[in-house]
Amino acid sequence: MPVWGKFGRHRPAEIEIQPKSLCDSGKRKWIIFTVSEAPASLTATPIGAGCRRRRRPSTVKYNWTVAMESAVDSSFFWGYLVTQVPGGFLASMFPANRIFGTAIACSSFLNLLVPGAMALHPVVLIMVRVLQGLVEGVTYPACHGIWRFWAPPLERSRLATMAFSGSYAGVVIGMPMSGILTGWISWHAPFFFYGLCGITWYCFWLWLSFEKPRQHPTISLKELKYIEKSLGDSVSLPMPKISTTPWRAMATSMPVYAIIVANFCRSWNFYLLVLYQSTYLKHSFDFKIEETGILGALPHLLMTIIVPFGGMLADYLRKSGLMTTTNVRKLFNCGGFGLEGFFFLVVAHSTSAMGAVTALTLGVAFSGFAISGYNVNHLDIAPRYASILMGMSNGIGTIAGLICPIAIDHLTRGQPKSCWSTVFMIAATVHLVGITFYGIFASGELQPWAEPTIEEQKAWDPMASGYEKETTFNDAANGSGGAAMAASGPYMDPSAQINATKTVSYGAVSHVAGNPFAYPNVINEEPVQPEAKDTYLHGNPDERSY
Repeated sequence: MPVWGKFGRHRPAEIEIQPKSLCDSGKRKWIIFTVSEAPASLTATPIGAGCRRRRRPSTVKYNWTVAMESAVDSSFFWGYLVTQVPGGFLASMFPANRIFGTAIACSSFLNLLVPGAMALHPVVLIMVRVLQGLVEGVTYPACHGIWRFWAPPLERSRLATMAFSGSYAGVVIGMPMSGILTGWISWHAPFFFYGLCGITWYCFWLWLSFEKPRQHPTISLKELKYIEKSLGDSVSLPMPKISTTPWRAMATSMPVYAIIVANFCRSWNFYLLVLYQSTYLKHSFDFKIEETGILGALPHLLMTIIVPFGGMLADYLRKSGLMTTTNVRKLFNCGGFGLEGFFFLVVAHSTSAMGAVTALTLGVAFSGFAISGYNVNHLDIAPRYASILMGMSNGIGTIAGLICPIAIDHLTRGQPKSCWSTVFMIAATVHLVGITFYGIFASGELQPWAEPTIEEQKAWDPMASGYEKETTFNDAANGSGGAAMAASGPYMDPSAQINATKTVSYGAVSHVAGNPFAYPNVINEEPVQPEAKDTYLHGNPDERSY
């Protein structure tokens, strides 16, 4: 049965707990982010009614009230909602990669405590789940904090969607793996297995991830300059503080509201399918619970493929100049919402199980294109505040996850089949609202309030920040310049670089794009006049030039 809709019904319930350790709810820069989201989806573990999939000899029964069962299931989201915006600030004040990795490690450790907490008392279990939500609430904002330094503008869609696809891959892998572990060992096994997986992943994360490209010990000079030059001065300015964050400008910015509305609409339908897809198929077409579990993993499998594909396609359209960033974001977001809304209408009027399953699968799969719209848009409009904006929008999305089950449980009370048609009609309408609002107000351009203020520019010390001008070396083209820098550590002062590398002979200098400053457009030193030949006083008279 639905988890939140049971609040207030205090009848005893003999609950069969079949835990599954996943949330049914998500060059150097590529190495860091390829699997960054999978551990989060494997350690966000729903417990209770949603976990009663199969009857096995290892089933444990707890005499909990239905209200307590609902509280256990929803407790993760209580903590998850609280730390969204604070997580954005943490990611802007401290190294975002450390915030992200530590959150996964803490959640994985707490996952190891879940079986013991269940044996002690449901209140203890709720406390553990709230703590898991608190630490995992910072993961998405921290992820955007990492992109601030690592994702060049024309590669943001690919990098972000590749990482986000890990959350769907975690669901696809976790669902069957949990069943296997429970059947072969015991119901404790998934909690211990995924907890240890998360801690092991954290060790590799500490080894492979770095806050900024400049700190990476083996990055080439060519790639370092490409990333820093493409990002411009947004990465070199001081981190935002509570007092310097333009709250009023954010609160009156329609592109910000466009992202928030899109996140709310997507979260509504996301939680609808996570919590009610199996119930809908069971009550409308008499599917068995085992069959609904397998069918529930199929849309996530397709999303694992479509999400990164959509990111690559979005970046291609931007790089080729076929569409502006604003139009690309609107196309992918509204297109993904529109396709999912269309297939929801098909589901609402479907009379066959095959038609309903096909429409649900295609609808969820095509919604993956929207990830290249609203979910990357924070980095376009305000890269300095991307982690804060991600926390705000994701927090509103979590509220949708709390409201949606209550509304749907009210609509489907008594479980008549006709009510499910209304549920999916409402879902399509929600997406229509998201399409309209995002299509009108979204933007892919840097907002004026996200630009550094005059005071911040004056206070910025380029020498102290480590973003001072680098000399362009002859050996940089063949890679020895990058090798010299890498061999000497992640950062060298200019004199050390010159001593360690063969330098050019200087003529006049040509400034990129007419910019006389060393950063963000690095000066390229190159001779712009021919080498002097003083032959008019030397040599044979016939060889002299006058």
